[in-house]
Amino acid sequence: MRHRLGTMMIDLHTHSVFSDGTQPPAGVMESAAEAGIDVVALTDHDTTAGWTEAAERAVRLGLTFVPGMEVSCTSGGISVHLLSYLHDPADPGLVAEVNKARDSRRHRAHAIVDKLAVDFPITWDDVRARLSPGAAVGRPHIADALIEVGVVTDRTEAFADILHPRGRYYATHYAVEAVTAVRLVRAAGGVPVMAHPRARSRGRVVSEDVLEEMIGAGLRGLEIDHRDNPEPERVRLREIAAAHDLIVTGSSDYHGTGKANVLGENTTTPAALAAIEAEGSGTGVVRP
Repeated sequence: MRHRLGTMMIDLHTHSVFSDGTQPPAGVMESAAEAGIDVVALTDHDTTAGWTEAAERAVRLGLTFVPGMEVSCTSGGISVHLLSYLHDPADPGLVAEVNKARDSRRHRAHAIVDKLAVDFPITWDDVRARLSPGAAVGRPHIADALIEVGVVTDRTEAFADILHPRGRYYATHYAVEAVTAVRLVRAAGGVPVMAHPRARSRGRVVSEDVLEEMIGAGLRGLEIDHRDNPEPERVRLREIAAAHDLIVTGSSDYHGTGKANVLGENTTTPAALAAIEAEGSGTGVVRP
């Protein structure tokens, strides 16, 4: 759903080359400006390394920048993604956990490449060549390496088979428990919003009981308007949000050419952004 108030469009979920996007942070801001976005958040996985570059370019382009991060979490073996807005990027508790996750992702990536190398012409150097300095390595970078060596044609093909979580080449990695992650984000002055909570196309999703636990720990919002949340499930998510006075967001989850997601395909209301800004105390929204 695209929300407008006058000419305002707000997209609170994008990725750069510092995680699994294909553009530098400045490039994401430039694409946002071209798409008519007025307010944009950079939410790379387990890193805030792109904030400074993104903020500087956003201001020069006349955009409002919202600092964010997508924290890799788990609950009972189910992957959970937690968006954190306006947290302190130097908070020791949160930094320790995301660094642990980043290190584990790197070891996991090595393990996957070792398995792949038995059957395909791929090496760790092929993957490393796809990384920007300081980027958190993930399966999308392995997919890009597979594209480069001619094994698949795009990331979608890679994830549909070779890199699928139920495939023979998969390896697990450390991720903080979801309820703990919510508490860490709150302790860092951030506003935790659960990303695409009903994205069943990606795998199993957590139960409403887990959602209740996360809400009890301080979860403040649900990203409901997202292409991976089936429309019928959005109705139930809105009921949960209303019952618990949660902030409702909508976002593109833009990855550049890494995914088909288009900037502004789903957006957030100005009221929701105002609620996030009112509660965030670790850092601030950057305006031109």
